[in-house]
Amino acid sequence: MNQLLKIGDTVRAHLQAIPCVVDAFLGAGGQGEVYRARLGGNTVALKWYFKEQATSTQRRVLDDLVRRGAPAPQFLWPTDLATSEGVPGFGYVMPLRGQRFRGLMDLVARRVQPTFHTLITAAIQLAASYKELHSKGLCYRDISFGNVFFDPATGDILICDNDNVDVDGSTSGGVLGTPDFMAPELVRGEGRPSRVTDCHSLAVLFFYMFINHHPLYGRRLLSIRCLDLPARTKLCGTEPLFIFDPQDRSNEAVPLEEDPERIGDAGANAVKIWPLFPSFFQDLFLEAFTAGLREPNRRLGETIWQKTLVRLRDAIVRCGCGAENFFDKEGATRATSTCWHCKQALHHPLCLSFGKSIVVLNDSTSLYPHHVDPQRDFDFSAPVATVARHPTNPQLWGLKNTSAAPWSITMADGTARTVEPGRSVSLALGTRIQFGNAEGEIVQ
Repeated sequence: MNQLLKIGDTVRAHLQAIPCVVDAFLGAGGQGEVYRARLGGNTVALKWYFKEQATSTQRRVLDDLVRRGAPAPQFLWPTDLATSEGVPGFGYVMPLRGQRFRGLMDLVARRVQPTFHTLITAAIQLAASYKELHSKGLCYRDISFGNVFFDPATGDILICDNDNVDVDGSTSGGVLGTPDFMAPELVRGEGRPSRVTDCHSLAVLFFYMFINHHPLYGRRLLSIRCLDLPARTKLCGTEPLFIFDPQDRSNEAVPLEEDPERIGDAGANAVKIWPLFPSFFQDLFLEAFTAGLREPNRRLGETIWQKTLVRLRDAIVRCGCGAENFFDKEGATRATSTCWHCKQALHHPLCLSFGKSIVVLNDSTSLYPHHVDPQRDFDFSAPVATVARHPTNPQLWGLKNTSAAPWSITMADGTARTVEPGRSVSLALGTRIQFGNAEGEIVQ
């Protein structure tokens, strides 16, 4: 309910020392209300705190965040403190979220259904963004799907509610997190939010994004009448157990046909979705929710997630029916042999091999500096190569050089030639391509 500021009210932004005019009420949360506003010639978002939330501690936190600046562009970071002579309390100015972004809750509720490629891209950006935050000695404290927005078409992400960010391990108070996402030690009332507890929350967020279920809500949920605070404390804090724990199946994910109420809350979605992913991706969740539950220092950092998520995106193979599947050259699973959608056998795809890593060559595959230069990890700034159809023969496909430098290639028969920028090399088995600092070979 709009009760703090009225349309047309003017508050003052401190750093810029100019008025900020309220244009529209956007929504309210547990801490305050958010408005669209005009600051100079720019449209911004303005959050105004409820009286009980407008504390001196919160104001000190905001002052520090404004001074530090956003750790990455994906954060809708506080840029200025705002006050008013006529309205008690204070608020802050931040960038306004664009209309193309949807909440991750829309994903969990299946109101949007992005491609695997888009979903993985969003997860890569999330891991990179939180890594930047943590590298500045900060922790987010409240990672959950309520604080993340993404573009279902591109995978671009935005992170909001950054006024909860604080120094890693700070004891100054503030939120502890969203219950379902909190690390077990926080649920038990032990310790304070930190980078390590953020790592648990990030793993839970990724599990929701890809498996569409909570990682600790399995068979044990069937014996709980009400998922209240004591029940959540048991499932997420005092007795947490992964629904795919290979050593203890007492909390395993339950298929819908075994759920007496046929609700699916005990893991019906997870039972169907988990097998779609290759073993190297499943292994990360196994580590996060077995050893990571018991030993906080063994939780997975953002770099591990980045590397594996990039590998997962590179492993996408498109079936003839159009569905995205995953190719795993090291671990044979159902996900790598049969299309999950049409149930037909998947053809072994052409891949570009860079030693131990591969990139499946689909009709829309692009290579980036990350792939061809060992010194440029996670650089996806601009494609250096794209898979493209032959301009006169639609049955032929090639790899087009979109970089500024020529490639040296050697065909399977030993013939060598140069591929200039803007030209293509046919996708033929055994062809080796020298990209400068890395060599790739087309394999199957």
